[in-house]
Amino acid sequence: MSISRFSSIVADAKQRVREITPDQMRTRLARGDRLQVIDVREESEWAQGHAAGAVHLSKGTVERDVEKHIPDTNAELVLYCGGGSRSALAADNLQKMGYTNVWSLSGGFKGWREAGLPTE
Repeated sequence: MSISRFSSIVADAKQRVREITPDQMRTRLARGDRLQVIDVREESEWAQGHAAGAVHLSKGTVERDVEKHIPDTNAELVLYCGGGSRSALAADNLQKMGYTNVWSLSGGFKGWREAGLPTE
C-alpha cells in the first residue's frame, strides 16, 4: 500500500521539526521550564478537554494568529494535536515564520492524557 499524500507531507515536516515526548514534557514542566503549550486541534476537540495551561490556536489559524499571542520568536513552543501529525505541520510552518524554539508533541493529546499530564 502506498503512503497517503497527508502522511507524506507529515513525514517531510517531521524531518525538520523536533519532537518531544510526553515523559520529556513531564520532566520539563516539573522542572519549571517556561514552555508555551499550543493546542492546534479544532474547537470541538479543544472543548472536550485540553492540556492544562494551553493556548488554543487551531491548525487553521495558528500561522495567522501566533504573533498576536506569542510575539517572541525565541519563546519555547510545544504544539500538540490529536496524535502528532497536525502539530508537526504547524511547527514546521512556525519555524518558516522565524520561530526558533518549536517542538511537536509526539503522540499528541492522546499521549498527553495517557502519560497522566494535567488536563482541563
